[in-house]
Amino acid sequence: MRVLLVDDEERLVRSLKRGLQREGFAVDCAYDGEQGLWMATENNYDAIVLDIMLPGRDGLSILRQLRQRRNSTPVLLLSARGEVNERVDGLNAGADDYLAKPFDLAELIARVRALGRRAGEAKPVVLRVANLTLDTTTHQARRDDTLIELAAREYRLLEFLMRSSGRVCGRMAILEKVWDYHFDPGTNLVDVYIMRLREKIDAEFEPKLVHTARGAGYLLKEMP
Repeated sequence: MRVLLVDDEERLVRSLKRGLQREGFAVDCAYDGEQGLWMATENNYDAIVLDIMLPGRDGLSILRQLRQRRNSTPVLLLSARGEVNERVDGLNAGADDYLAKPFDLAELIARVRALGRRAGEAKPVVLRVANLTLDTTTHQARRDDTLIELAAREYRLLEFLMRSSGRVCGRMAILEKVWDYHFDPGTNLVDVYIMRLREKIDAEFEPKLVHTARGAGYLLKEMP
């Protein structure tokens, strides 16, 4: 695995780099936000370890820029603060995992390795349900020949529903897979994004594909 470390604590970066290299990782380092964004954009990495508090450009800004540019490299956020709101902001921005400082090196290595396994899982390039297709390489969705523009989180929701086609997906399962929440934030977040998805992929098309399983969740399938 090739990993990018972005943190302005040079002593910590040196320690993390040595630890990752001992485990067989190839490691590049950046010490400020601008350098980190440039390296993440110009190179291909299997995972990025990204501190939130950085000089020049903060980690959340970098993360948002990467996701806006359709860069789906798994990102592990680091922060000296462990407040719930900060974790939620990071996950909403597109982070795949979050680790509060101080942490154990063995845990960071395990989390980075898990991100690499997740990213390297064999997945079909194009998903299809009825006349809806989703290209998981370009992140483009189409109903027949009509291109459908999706925001990053809408794409992740649609991909999850299509990979689970025909099965009911509960709200907690959606929160875990799409937002990486392992808790219920007590909002109607899932319902809002389902509504947005319906407006884009169902409102002007037939057959209708997004359905509500009352009291259980949602499913995507072509009904007879």
